[in-house]
Amino acid sequence: QVQLVESGGGLAQPGGSLRLSCAASGSIFSIYAMGWYRQAPGKQRELVAVITSFGKTTYADSVKGRFTIFRDNAKNTVSLQMNSLKPEDTAVYYCLYTDTSDSWGQGTQVTVSS
Repeated sequence: QVQLVESGGGLAQPGGSLRLSCAASGSIFSIYAMGWYRQAPGKQRELVAVITSFGKTTYADSVKGRFTIFRDNAKNTVSLQMNSLKPEDTAVYYCLYTDTSDSWGQGTQVTVSS
C-alpha cells in the first residue's frame, strides 16, 4: 500500500507559474514511476507527465516546453513545475505512483484565470 500526499496548486494568472509536489510513503518499490494526470470538468483524466526511476520523462504534447517534472528518489517525491500557464491547464491534478499497481493522490485543484 502506497500513500500519496499532494501539495501546491491553487490560482494563477495566464502566463504565471505554479509548482505541484507529491510525496509517497508506505510500501515503496526500488523501481517505480511517478507522475501527474489531470482531469478538467466534463473531460477524461489525461496524462500530464511521468518520470521513471531512471529519469526517463514523458510529457503530453500540450505541456511540452512549459512543464517540467522532476523527482527525488531519496525522498520518494515528484514535483511538477508549471510555467506559462494557460486557462486550458485548469483541472484537478492527480499524483500517480506505479510499480506493479497504481496508487493515486486525492487531487489538487489548479485554476488558471485572470
